[in-house]
Amino acid sequence: MLLKEIKIMKTNQLILGLATLVLISCNTDEEKADAYGNFEAVETTVSAENNGKLMQFDVEEGEVVKTNQTIGYIDTIPLHLQKELILSSQNVIKSKSRGVLSQINILKTQLKTAELNQKRIEKLFQEGATTQQKLDDVNGKVDVIKEQIHSIEIQNSSVLSELKNTSIQIDVINDKISKSIIKNPIEGTVLVKYVEPKEVVNFGKPLYKIANLKKLRLRVYLSENQLSSIKIGQKVNVKVDAQDGMKSLEGTVTWISAEAEFTPRVIQTKEERVNLVYAVIVDVVNDGSLKIGMPAEMWLSK
Repeated sequence: MLLKEIKIMKTNQLILGLATLVLISCNTDEEKADAYGNFEAVETTVSAENNGKLMQFDVEEGEVVKTNQTIGYIDTIPLHLQKELILSSQNVIKSKSRGVLSQINILKTQLKTAELNQKRIEKLFQEGATTQQKLDDVNGKVDVIKEQIHSIEIQNSSVLSELKNTSIQIDVINDKISKSIIKNPIEGTVLVKYVEPKEVVNFGKPLYKIANLKKLRLRVYLSENQLSSIKIGQKVNVKVDAQDGMKSLEGTVTWISAEAEFTPRVIQTKEERVNLVYAVIVDVVNDGSLKIGMPAEMWLSK
């Protein structure tokens, strides 16, 4: 009889324990996060800014590169040859311009002498010591020299225009040469490498993709009823899966969509996909464990 009572007590204790576990489980299920989403990063695709063979390209996927770090360069020999050709033409134009300027200087010297002689003849004419014919001759000579100077200056303006054009062409080539050197625009981790050394690339061809993984963005979606509980700059609790359960990280709300959209299919059930929600971005400092695409939960209260 005693043995039977002991068995009954053990059975009752087991039932009570199971009931407690079910109750705890039910309470846990009721505690749901305010929003769910996935981590993403601001990705930058670095593209070629010139055409030619990729002579050097020192970067690998997963490598951390610094801002303005030289990654490689595109062949610049054709550009240097083109520049030498333009410089040669420029020297010829400069020589031509110097010849024109020399003629102008000679004519200006002649004009100065002619104008002195003109003043002397005018004074003599006023005193009645010379004739009208001599005065007309000297005036005509001054006018002819002035017309010659004007004509040569017009000729020199076209030469100067050619010289300016060659200078612009050289500036363009220098810009292309500088853009043939591939420099990393932002500090970050190389996500994807699209080309290899010795490949021929064209302007605009993607070379590699980079992102700063020190801070990731968690994009979540909230209903209209939840908007009153969140604002830009607010600190929130972000939870991710870890080996020993859920790990909590602090996040900062940096953007709230001004327009509603249909709930993304990837994170909601079929019934919830018909609801209109608002996208929210939360910035989270990466402690090294966060990865692009990793799912996470956002809690408005800890």
